[in-house]
Amino acid sequence: MSREKILIVDDEREMCFLIKSFLDNENYEIEIRNDAESALQDIDAIRPDLILLDVMLPEMNGIDLCLKIRNSVDCPILFMSCKSENIDKIVALSAGGDDYITKPFNSGELIARINAHLRRERRHYEKYKEDLDVVAYECNGLILNESNRTVTLDNESVLLTSKEFDILNLFMKKPKRVYSKEQIYESVWQDGVMAMSDTKTVQVHISSLRKKIEPDGRMIKYIYNIRGMGYKFSEDVKIVND
Repeated sequence: MSREKILIVDDEREMCFLIKSFLDNENYEIEIRNDAESALQDIDAIRPDLILLDVMLPEMNGIDLCLKIRNSVDCPILFMSCKSENIDKIVALSAGGDDYITKPFNSGELIARINAHLRRERRHYEKYKEDLDVVAYECNGLILNESNRTVTLDNESVLLTSKEFDILNLFMKKPKRVYSKEQIYESVWQDGVMAMSDTKTVQVHISSLRKKIEPDGRMIKYIYNIRGMGYKFSEDVKIVND
């Protein structure tokens, strides 16, 4: 099996080599780019399994780069930043990031987060290989296919991040169940190391998911808020042949 590839995008060269030194014993292949433009230019050739992306890049910042590549790159994106305010984290996650770590960070925490995200991606891949005959779920024109991790709405493709897909999949598998934010976090992030109390992460991802599958925010068709309890999906879900 080929080594998993991590792309580090940070204009601080010393930081890049420091991170690389942290990861040298983890058997990952490391690619380094020091600006957003070169990362954008080389992203298709590199085909990373995970991206470590600095928020404060020159010319084009990390948020804008994430927005540009997210439609074509499905791998986990872990933002790095000196900013620790909640609003900065919310913006980064809303742009398509999967995680956020504040500089200066502990090498053990960084490695734990990277390993957790990549373990999850491996599980998704193994499940994909094992479940090629999995049926799809359909609800009022919205179709989710577990096997190839695709979503369509009224026959138009919907581009979701990995976490958004996992949340939608969780909902559509058991549409009658009410999920609290904590239960969603536990099910989707699984062995991630973010604090379980950080429910803003779940809220941001559900808000982004809603914008993509609920074109008219005034007419809720799929994801409902259950006051004081959490979220529930429409019960009109059907299992259909792939």
